[in-house]
Amino acid sequence: MLRIPGQPGRDLCDNHLGITRRDLIRVGGSAILGCTLGSLLSLKARAASEAAAIKGGPGWGKAKSVVMVYLQGGPSHLDLWDPKENVPDKIRSPFTNIKTKIPGINFTEILPKLAQVNDKFTMIRSMSYTPNGLFNHTAAIYQIMTGYTTDKVSPSGQLEPPSPKDYPNFGSNIIRLKPPTEPMLPFVVLPRPLQESNVVGKGGTAGFLGKGFDPYTLFPDGDDLDMTKMNRIKVDDLNLRPDVYAQRLKRRASLRQSIEATMPDIDKAVENYHLDEYYGKALDLITSGKARDAFAIDREDDKLRDRYGRNTFGQSLLLARRLVEAGTRVVEVIWPKVANSDNHSWDMHTGLTSRLKNQAGPMFDQGFSAFIEDMEQRGLLDETLVVTLGEFGRSPEKGLSTSGNVNSADGRDHWPYCYTACVAGAGIKKGYVHGESDATGSSPKSDPVHPTELLATIYHAFGIDPDTIVYNHLNQPRELVKAKPNTAFFA
Repeated sequence: MLRIPGQPGRDLCDNHLGITRRDLIRVGGSAILGCTLGSLLSLKARAASEAAAIKGGPGWGKAKSVVMVYLQGGPSHLDLWDPKENVPDKIRSPFTNIKTKIPGINFTEILPKLAQVNDKFTMIRSMSYTPNGLFNHTAAIYQIMTGYTTDKVSPSGQLEPPSPKDYPNFGSNIIRLKPPTEPMLPFVVLPRPLQESNVVGKGGTAGFLGKGFDPYTLFPDGDDLDMTKMNRIKVDDLNLRPDVYAQRLKRRASLRQSIEATMPDIDKAVENYHLDEYYGKALDLITSGKARDAFAIDREDDKLRDRYGRNTFGQSLLLARRLVEAGTRVVEVIWPKVANSDNHSWDMHTGLTSRLKNQAGPMFDQGFSAFIEDMEQRGLLDETLVVTLGEFGRSPEKGLSTSGNVNSADGRDHWPYCYTACVAGAGIKKGYVHGESDATGSSPKSDPVHPTELLATIYHAFGIDPDTIVYNHLNQPRELVKAKPNTAFFA
């Protein structure tokens, strides 16, 4: 048989192996199947054409940066942006419905500012997946951040701590495949890590890609109730994962102080460390001052800072905008509360009415609406994709236990079967509502969207084929995500 091999070894688990003698002496197989060289080439051309069609299309390559606003904890779609009318009291939101900029689309009174800017983004009211050990936060977070589920999930949904064997966070894949064109921090996570109970950072690392593609993290000192912590940020708070060039980066403050007189010495000191290309650029930034400028949110007009909200979430979004302006490729703004906790956490098994009205709701409404308006006014939405969602929604029926948690009559449990996400920028339609939930918000009535489809859409927006192969810690080929992009979101 005449065999036309692809890239040597790339169709094998052991990609370091080349073509073997067996590959070269195979005969007769194609004749048995009725395949000629001409038909094989024709099939290959057709496959290439189909692949090109998938890679093109609406939204392909429109994004140069992405901001993921991650609402860890799982916000209630029924009490925010998909309220229902004419339903039993045990389902009905305690909040009044209000009109939005889109005729026929209502929010609740919790989101008055966002209701005035929802003509600037797409709402997906049909996010949905059937859980497989994903009823609790960490496993669900891992899925949306990496595109994969993990093999080791306890009955409660808890996972093991982050591991070098983990699938990479989507941001790590992006900066590897689409390196920044500006000498700027490629990937930043703030103002706190992903977390459920004692599992911290799962799904937030580069995993088997290696620590060279881990994000920089900016986690200012102070607990989750300290709403002034962003006032105290400085570039010295910016850290790589532990043990990545740790000793070198710990000395960056003293390097900066002597930069003007000793830059040649700094260059010489760093050259033998063989820093990853992007982190080498980032170290240059730290010593040169550009990163310091990006992090100087105190230079923003006080009125604009007030618009975002003088709290951790609002100021984190403002900083995300400044990072995008400076050339950062990926920014992940993590909701500033442990996923499964109290107060302004979205995980509202109890006290939903008060916590939404007085804590989480106003903070989100003010910060996210200001962010969308500010990004649009500056023209940054032209090439920046904004994605906002949690790991799931909340149960339509109040007081019902779906995850083994105890819920009060004023609480809702986890609900992955139907919830809402928002996307904006980079060619995304404005004022569009994709999909529809049923009468009780229990399941999609039309056009369901799996979280992995949304992840595939992010890659598509960057001009990255979601089927792109990466090799894990065992040198086995894996797709970035096993899903297709949803190009209906794009204009």
